[in-house]
Amino acid sequence: MAASALAQTPVLPPATARALGPAAPSGVYYEIFVRSYYDTNGDGIGDLDGVTVKLPYLKSLGVSGIWLIPIFPSPSYHGYDITNYRAINPQYGTMADFERLVKAAHADGMKVILDMVINHTSNENPWFLASRDPHSAYRDWYYWASPDTRLDAKSSMGGKVWHKSGRQHYMGIFSRGMPDLNYHTPAVRREMIAIGQYWLKKGVDGYRLDAAKYPFDKFWNQRHSMRAIDADVAWWEQYRDGLDKVDPQAYLVGEVWDSHYRHMAPFVGPLNAVFDFPMAKRLVASAETGHDDGIGRALVHMQRIYRRATGHYVMDAPLLSNFDQQRVMTDLHGNLDKMKVAAAMLLTLPGNPYVYYGEEIGMRGTKPDPLDREPMRWDISPTAPGETTWETPPAWLHEDVSVQAEQDDPHSLLNRYRELIHWRMHIAPLRDGVAGVYATGNPALAAWRLTDRAGSVLVAHNLSGQTQRLTLRSVDGLQYQTLLRTTRTRTALDGDVLSLPAYGSAVLEGSTTATETNSRRTP
Repeated sequence: MAASALAQTPVLPPATARALGPAAPSGVYYEIFVRSYYDTNGDGIGDLDGVTVKLPYLKSLGVSGIWLIPIFPSPSYHGYDITNYRAINPQYGTMADFERLVKAAHADGMKVILDMVINHTSNENPWFLASRDPHSAYRDWYYWASPDTRLDAKSSMGGKVWHKSGRQHYMGIFSRGMPDLNYHTPAVRREMIAIGQYWLKKGVDGYRLDAAKYPFDKFWNQRHSMRAIDADVAWWEQYRDGLDKVDPQAYLVGEVWDSHYRHMAPFVGPLNAVFDFPMAKRLVASAETGHDDGIGRALVHMQRIYRRATGHYVMDAPLLSNFDQQRVMTDLHGNLDKMKVAAAMLLTLPGNPYVYYGEEIGMRGTKPDPLDREPMRWDISPTAPGETTWETPPAWLHEDVSVQAEQDDPHSLLNRYRELIHWRMHIAPLRDGVAGVYATGNPALAAWRLTDRAGSVLVAHNLSGQTQRLTLRSVDGLQYQTLLRTTRTRTALDGDVLSLPAYGSAVLEGSTTATETNSRRTP
């Protein structure tokens, strides 16, 4: 990649450069749907070698880890119904290809986590096929209805629970093609732990745990049931203990869909993190409306609840969208400025932010699901070598968005993502800071404080299309009067007044005494 493709963060005056620490991993993870990413053999389907080929791109972006959407054999295009947990989907390559990818990623300083689908399997999985026989050793690996079972029961997500197989009925809360595993059965628990250990021995660094709140939360009347949550958490503690025997540093992030942190908090004991879906909703709403939806207060609230639940600091897993959701650029109606400020808010949150592939170039996508998971756009031409063609987006999705079109444009969304991710490498509180509220009195401004052992910073974002001014004040004995990073060159700090241009963002350093309070402007 040409040097011009790497967006450089602004050169800071010597007085502010001293506040920046040495480079460290950004903590940002990048979600990849291999089928849609990059095709090296010309069959129209992305493959593991394609991810390996694009590692230099990911390194230039600054991410410190990649999450691979399921790569195991499956009858579906998406892979969330697995037939063999110890093999590679042949459409994506071989085990040797996977091992080569892990080795290359580690050489570039990037971790690799796999999507582990534990709640259910495919209805074509040999375990399930065997379990249809009431006398099979696998019978209790799944849930089969008894004569007194209410077959019209509603699942905790509102859909069907029971599906017909001949004269029998089995549980599948996501779909008939995804029968639920029975975690009351010790053999199931032992097998799923063994599978987790298997891939850790292959070199993976951890797992994104699909449907992490559903191993025991099955029915509508169990929603938010503490009995179900306690059973789920007990299972994840057992799973963690099993993985610790191979790699005590394995990273586990759970998909726990909920709108309340108090229902998510129990899971951050055995797991490292859960995806912050409530924050994602606030980030997108704030960017879309131009009014802060209480982001700073929610950040403080989340950290307090998680600390109360665990007794220690918890790394959050914020995101804007993922594989299951409409893409953010569609939510923001194609508005590039709003997309940039949404990215800035995400990437100035502590923890391990997640970026969905293509989000960094502004790809759009809406339901049905395949259009949220469309081919990554590398070239201006969608038929260029390496482009995946398994799914053809509708004509209205063929906007001029691609890595090629954006890589040399210093004002592109791609280079804004690079810039923001690289901020995290040098400003430690952005990665692991404890949050504090910073009231602005202006709904067009979103701001919060982040403090760790390296110091304290104030993050401020202008959500509007007009310049906004913020009179800075001392909080907890700290004054924020040194600009560390800005996204807009016209950002100015005049005494204690910060002037943020439209959709601009800034990070300021806190100090116990005012430093350089004279008027200054970023270069």
